[in-house]
Amino acid sequence: MALVEINNVYFSYNGDTVLEDINLDVRQGDFIAMIGPNGGGKTTLLKIMLGLLKPNSGTIRVNGDSAHKASSCIGYVPQDVHINSRFPITALDVVLMGKLDRNKRWARKTAANRREALDALEQLDMDIHAEKKIGELSGGQRQRVFIARALVTRPKLLLLDEPTASIDTRGQADFFKLLEKLNREITIVVVSHDLLVISRYIKSVACVNRRLHYHDQAEITGDMLETMYPCTVEETCPVELIAHGHLPHRVLRHHEDDR
Repeated sequence: MALVEINNVYFSYNGDTVLEDINLDVRQGDFIAMIGPNGGGKTTLLKIMLGLLKPNSGTIRVNGDSAHKASSCIGYVPQDVHINSRFPITALDVVLMGKLDRNKRWARKTAANRREALDALEQLDMDIHAEKKIGELSGGQRQRVFIARALVTRPKLLLLDEPTASIDTRGQADFFKLLEKLNREITIVVVSHDLLVISRYIKSVACVNRRLHYHDQAEITGDMLETMYPCTVEETCPVELIAHGHLPHRVLRHHEDDR
């Protein structure tokens, strides 16, 4: 069953096309790595799924409803979470922000809200740090707190945009293992450049470079990286060529030069 249905979506900024004829079904239980070059439209597509941006044309439905109306069933961790590390706010307070009502500026610290926030932190193995100031936590710990904030509303879909940008190399594998565990109960779409690390945990790949090509497989190979990132917008996805044993000419030349 498709949790998200995107059909023939086009989007442009000031007349410049960013996304063209995007079609994607996000199935319940999927764990999709969204890859592609900077400026290829990955973050824009996430914002369209969230209902934060409206496409120029095409349709998008989330959980059977319009993206804007269904945004409450989506948890979102943006690429840049701006929190002043010196501000005296605890990890628990940050998670409670996820309980904010759209029409209010604060979340009441009711016993029920506090319990739900602590449960979300426990799910991320962060409950023991609940009363610590956010500035006292490591980059990886803070990212777990931000995910707990996204999970406190019990969403069906979790969207993460470059979640390991502030995590050291050693912590990245542990972080993706955590996402793999969460994926048992929640559908995940993650934008990432940590492709060789994430490939063992995901279930499928969406290559985005203005157009989108979906691959119902988890493996991300070195050849995929070589072809995806330097590539121009093409009708045939270079990853698809690799999967069928047809190397693009630029990769063949690269391999021949190495001999």
